Amino acid sequence: MRDFCALYEQLDRSPGTTARVAALGAYLAAVDPADGAWAVTLLLGKRRKRLITGRRLREIALAASALPDWLFDDCHAQVGDSAETIALLLPQLQLPEAEPIERPLAVWMGERLPAIASLEPSAQAEAVLNTWASLPAGQAFLFNKLLTGGLRVGVSTGLVTRALARVAGLEEAEIAQRLMGGLEPSAESFTSLLAPALEGEAVPASRPFPFFLASPLDPAQLASWDPSQWRAEWKWDGIRGQLIRRSGSSFLWSRGEELVNESFPELVSLGEALPEGTVLDGEVIVWHPGEERPQGFAALQRRLGRRSVAASLRRQCPMAFVAYDLLESAGADRRDEPLRQRLERLEELRSALADSDHPERGRLRGSAAVPLGSWEELEQQRGRARLVGAEGLMLKRLESPYRSGRRRGDWWKHKLEPLHLDAVLLYAQAGSGRRANLYTDYTFGLWSHPPGDADTSEPQLMTFAKAYSGLDDAEIAELDRWIRRHTTERFGPVRAVEPLQVFELAFEGLQPSKRHKSGLAVRFPRISRWRRDKPAAEADSLATALNLLEGINHPG
Repeated sequence: MRDFCALYEQLDRSPGTTARVAALGAYLAAVDPADGAWAVTLLLGKRRKRLITGRRLREIALAASALPDWLFDDCHAQVGDSAETIALLLPQLQLPEAEPIERPLAVWMGERLPAIASLEPSAQAEAVLNTWASLPAGQAFLFNKLLTGGLRVGVSTGLVTRALARVAGLEEAEIAQRLMGGLEPSAESFTSLLAPALEGEAVPASRPFPFFLASPLDPAQLASWDPSQWRAEWKWDGIRGQLIRRSGSSFLWSRGEELVNESFPELVSLGEALPEGTVLDGEVIVWHPGEERPQGFAALQRRLGRRSVAASLRRQCPMAFVAYDLLESAGADRRDEPLRQRLERLEELRSALADSDHPERGRLRGSAAVPLGSWEELEQQRGRARLVGAEGLMLKRLESPYRSGRRRGDWWKHKLEPLHLDAVLLYAQAGSGRRANLYTDYTFGLWSHPPGDADTSEPQLMTFAKAYSGLDDAEIAELDRWIRRHTTERFGPVRAVEPLQVFELAFEGLQPSKRHKSGLAVRFPRISRWRRDKPAAEADSLATALNLLEGINHPG
């Protein structure tokens, strides 16, 4: 684990892409294959489940020290991370005498950590204390993170893929393809990952293709393009997926590389109607038969993550697969063909399925082209997005191949402008990583009703949304100082503040929610600006939010 710990520290210190790729490449070129497999799994964020809670580690640490609970809590509030707090406090603990140990990363992940997690409380505490005593500080911190399942390395999948490609001497697209669906943490898998490409190499039946991702559109680019060479279609508000039919089985993968067959069994059944050797790219979405527009993301969320789906929920939230690309047909990879040709093949497949008697044939929907005679019509069409239940437009070059990852130039997304509300800062909590000593996680509230309306009671601030992004470093530092000076109460790591600061929040959508005090759940909230010009009394109310919700559900 020593080498992986050194890599972790190097990545944490290196802000530049070039330095990070170089560090990753040097490690991956020299690593033992078994350790390499686990390292790639961890670097890609494919962490194992939590083996021990941070609270349990805290109990073990406090029992071995003379520290009062409040002091540990204050330290944690400053650091912002239990694993790091404990690692920093190890010199204050009464640890047993122990010889230094060095175990391979694969042994830690595959044997030692699961063994510690399975012990009875007293034996577990002894094993954890002995491990802390035998490790240097940096490795003890890493041990804590791996045990609690909270390791975040801060490198993208693209950087890891690039480093692996350089080590293997392969194209990045080839490595991305091999990584799809996950990497088994074994020496054999790591060796296969870096092995030279073989002509006619068989792809595992369940493996999806790397997704082609769109980039945000700058309308200024349109002037130099011929609209007849582009296809516009709706950007649906579901989850991206690939529906695969190979080797007599069906597989449904999300863009997050999760196999979601259990959550959407009717779409797996739809896959059984597809010809052998077919892969479709599209959107998993709730769409009632006979209705002109799909349901919003809130309906889809009711199906996500379920291991079994009751018949009643299937009726309430019927699934459809909106296919907008064909990546494989008759077992042949079609990704290098132009989009125009792939769409022709897709339409032939849809027509054949529509003429069949398969009971799930109606769940396969096409993503029709949006009429676009000139670029002047683009904004008009985008303005209709909410009318059809979409979140904007996609723009695709008709001659484009299906690439992997975010490759600018061929696919663009032109989303609707976000919704906005002015909310009051109510609570703040310290962040993590390099911002662990700053208050960067904020909770905002709206007024229960506007002042002076028919409700004669005093308006109250109701918690509405949390946001973690949108301010620059200077604003974060300024707001942190203000929070510390205007704290009214403390609840562990959370501070309540005087309700004086107003921020404009941007978000993608609203949905009713029984779990939230406001009765509303907010999708992708972030801070768009600090409203220094606005007093808290003039912030928005829940009535304004409900009006927005009504406009989303009944546009026009």
